Amino acid sequence: MDGLLESYLNPASLVQHQVESFNRFIDGGLQKVVSTQNIIEPGVEGFALKLGSVRLDKPSVIEADSSRRSITPNESRLRNLSYSAPIFIEVVPVIRGIEKAASYGEVFVGELPIMVRSSLCHLKTMAKSQVVENGEDPEDPGGYFIIKGVERVLIGLEDVASNRIITTREKKGTKVRSQVFSTTPGFRAKCAVSRNQSGLFEVDFPTTSKPINMILMLRSLGLQAKDIIEYASEFNAFKNDVLLNLELSDAKELPPSEALIEVGKLAAPAQAKEYQQKRAEMQLDTYLLPHMGNGSEDRLAKAKYLMQMARKSTIIANRMAKQDDKDHFANKRVKFAGELMEDLFAYAFRFFVKEVKYQVERSSARGRRLSIQSIISPDTLTEKMAYAMGTGTWVAGQTGVSQVLERTNLISTYTHLRRVKSPLTKKHPHFKARDVHGTQWGKICPSETPEGQEVGLTKYLAVMAKVSVGADEKLTADELKKICSIKEA
Repeated sequence: MDGLLESYLNPASLVQHQVESFNRFIDGGLQKVVSTQNIIEPGVEGFALKLGSVRLDKPSVIEADSSRRSITPNESRLRNLSYSAPIFIEVVPVIRGIEKAASYGEVFVGELPIMVRSSLCHLKTMAKSQVVENGEDPEDPGGYFIIKGVERVLIGLEDVASNRIITTREKKGTKVRSQVFSTTPGFRAKCAVSRNQSGLFEVDFPTTSKPINMILMLRSLGLQAKDIIEYASEFNAFKNDVLLNLELSDAKELPPSEALIEVGKLAAPAQAKEYQQKRAEMQLDTYLLPHMGNGSEDRLAKAKYLMQMARKSTIIANRMAKQDDKDHFANKRVKFAGELMEDLFAYAFRFFVKEVKYQVERSSARGRRLSIQSIISPDTLTEKMAYAMGTGTWVAGQTGVSQVLERTNLISTYTHLRRVKSPLTKKHPHFKARDVHGTQWGKICPSETPEGQEVGLTKYLAVMAKVSVGADEKLTADELKKICSIKEA
């Protein structure tokens, strides 16, 4: 066993999962977030800003004389500085549809905290002797950040797998609920289809005050009644449920435009019909299954996805299959530094875009010439990220994500860097969530967990756990569509 551990750990590091995760973020995740909001359109007619490629420099500091120079992790600790690198984004003004490419070029938009021993860290390219000369421990594993002189680690966050239908029984078995955590870069929406004992379906998603009749939802998404029946015809139990829902729904004969108004009435009562329709369209495109797309052309695909969720609810309700186990590790994912930083950067970047819009509108209203100094303030992005890293309060209200690194000894440091935290609150029992699940074998240590309220919620990676990299879902989906089209031909 000792030989096996030695052969495994010699080429790999115990904190390799943290470093690789962060490297993936700076290699592609950063650009992905910017690309989702690549056009900034303020309320100024004929003016917009197009954002291009993102570039990161090595960690540096701005001195009192306004000069910028490189900085090492040890200097950051001694001077109570943040070990961070400047972010540059290509900004192109678009005036009446014409791009003025040479106007701005690359613009400094803020600073990103850099992980020690990551691909952008100065120590990565240094020889062992140079590392010692710079006051660093050559055996230090890295995998942490330095924020205002304090070493901080991002704890792995365990959560339910996104974009996957999970069906469970609720309310003592009287209701079956299929839910999916629909996730896109920087946005997460919990969408659900519930089936009661009678076989009636309801849809629930963010911004809705109460569940909506599923037939009304399908009609507002453009699915015809005959298509709904045809989709359910291959499975008798589901067909019976669908026919019952069609029979009892007043929306089965409504055209999509009127169905949209009915959905809009629930979100904006006592408003004009045009406003209600636009509000409903915005809700369906933005908040209903956002991972399927956010355009009007994606509505039919969303309707079919809702049918699939309802079908699975019927299967579980009729006991044709077992309900999904939320605690099964196949239904979970663990976010490490890269994914957490991507969520944080997307959150901070939204505020940055709002600030740019405000500054452009303000300068235009005052009749001032639009200059890059007045439009873009690097402090917005930098402060949002520094606050979250410094306090541990993360996106969506999660706390304790960023913690001060334990330096009692080397073992405690490694242990802290391999910690995994459940998002469940420690005040509630959550007996099943705290138990050791059989699927944790080889991934999570079955015995190492703190006593008291945190028991079973704070866990640690097993010694030989290897964190796999997720595949590109869009690429996989495109390949599957090609295979289907070949079969049809």
